[in-house]
Amino acid sequence: MLSIETLRQYGADVDDGLKRCVNNEEFYLKLVKMFLADEKNDFLKLDEALEKRDLKAAFEAAHTIKGTSANLALTPMYEVIAIVSDKLKAGEDIDYSNYMNAVHEQKAVLDRLNAD
Repeated sequence: MLSIETLRQYGADVDDGLKRCVNNEEFYLKLVKMFLADEKNDFLKLDEALEKRDLKAAFEAAHTIKGTSANLALTPMYEVIAIVSDKLKAGEDIDYSNYMNAVHEQKAVLDRLNAD
C-alpha cells in the first residue's frame, strides 16, 4: 500500500516532498498516485519517441518525468530519469535500452507499492 512509510523505504525523500505539499500527507500521496497513473502517458511517449529516434520528443517526455519525480522527491526514479534526460538534452543518439530498463524498473517498484 502506498504510504509515507513505503515511499520512505523505497528511497523517496518524503520530508522534502511533504514540504512541497505544505506537509499535507493526503495531498502528497494523491500527487504520487497521479504521477503513477501517468494520465499524460509520458512514459509511453518517451518509449515511442526513443523507438522512432525522435530525440526532441523523447527529451520533452523525459524532462517532464524528471521534473515531476524531483518535485515529488521520488529520488530513485529521479536519479535514473535524470541521466536519460541529460543525455537527450545533449542530443546523444545512443542505445537507451539499458537506461530505459532502469526507468521501467523504478516505475514497476512504485506501481507495486501503489497496488499493494
